[in-house]
Amino acid sequence: MFNSIFPKIHKEGYKFLSISIFATFIVLFFSKFLGLVFILITIWVYYFFRDPDRYSINDDDYLVSPADGLITDISERTGPEELRLENTSFTKVSIFMNVFNCHVNRTPSAGTIEEIYYKPGKFLNASLDKASEENERNYYKIKLTGDGEEIIIVQIAGLIARRIVCDVEQGQNLKQGDRLGMIRFGSRVDIYFKNKKVLAKLGQNVIAGESLLASK
Repeated sequence: MFNSIFPKIHKEGYKFLSISIFATFIVLFFSKFLGLVFILITIWVYYFFRDPDRYSINDDDYLVSPADGLITDISERTGPEELRLENTSFTKVSIFMNVFNCHVNRTPSAGTIEEIYYKPGKFLNASLDKASEENERNYYKIKLTGDGEEIIIVQIAGLIARRIVCDVEQGQNLKQGDRLGMIRFGSRVDIYFKNKKVLAKLGQNVIAGESLLASK
């Protein structure tokens, strides 16, 4: 019960939370009203960086969501040219995270990270389709343990987001639902996969590490 109300936070959040708490105490000396506003901001900062435990299905026949948020696109696309996959067809699912969603991202299935590629870019609204091509982003190519297929996870910075955090490294083995990293302050995650049946629906709200996106 306690952990559900006060979840642990990602290591990226400690600095921001400390600054917010310090600023709140300073402002309270001058204005109770502004102090109350800063208290609310501090609470929001704490919950933005929350990193709750998630419980995956632990079945390699399924892909779970890599992010909390709203599914804004399900379509057939070619793969990212940054990973030399522009001639390969994939199913792509886009998940938009607003500033109230948990921003810790997770691996959809057990596998090995074959490649990580970071590309700097712009900070357009992450809900826009062209954000996939123009915004700052980080790519993960993961070879799945179950069927040997490759999936691609793309963390895309948003209008407010200014840093993509990677918590894993190339060659690392991951279990389904393990943490990949996070994006600070509103963003999007795309997942590319092949030869799987889509279970999720457009407009659905999903939970990282738990909601089922696709199956064999």
